[in-house]
Amino acid sequence: MSIKIIPFKTAYAPIFKELNHKWIEQYFSVEPMDIYLLENCQEHIIDKGGYIFFAQKDDNIEGCFALLPVNNTTFELGKMAVSSEFQGLKIGQKMLSFAIEFAKDKSLETLILYSSTKLDNALHIYKKFGFKEVPIEKHVEYARSDIKMQLTL
Repeated sequence: MSIKIIPFKTAYAPIFKELNHKWIEQYFSVEPMDIYLLENCQEHIIDKGGYIFFAQKDDNIEGCFALLPVNNTTFELGKMAVSSEFQGLKIGQKMLSFAIEFAKDKSLETLILYSSTKLDNALHIYKKFGFKEVPIEKHVEYARSDIKMQLTL
């Protein structure tokens, strides 16, 4: 299966929103920050120095993720989703590998992410790629976030 990781195009914004809504609603509930980022991802992610990428198989978009700036050397990996019919095919791992290499190419020092201990498979993959659990802040953007992980590049 040939998967390409491609950059954001305005035409893909609705797919970014749909993929994220589906996985969030499957496990949690959509929160105000989700709506803020997903309703206008161009303005709230891309235009603020972030990046959005998509996993493309043939002509179909099957996954996505975002890199959001925290500061000049740290970005947050977020909004990672894989279409339910393509889960288990290592698309998430391919996106994660791409994100890490992209961050290194941009001379970033750190990637962080917030997740939930309910998402065992995701946490296993993050650890496999070298992310380590770090203390989480008392007040985080998402009620579902109960774990913070960091990868030093």
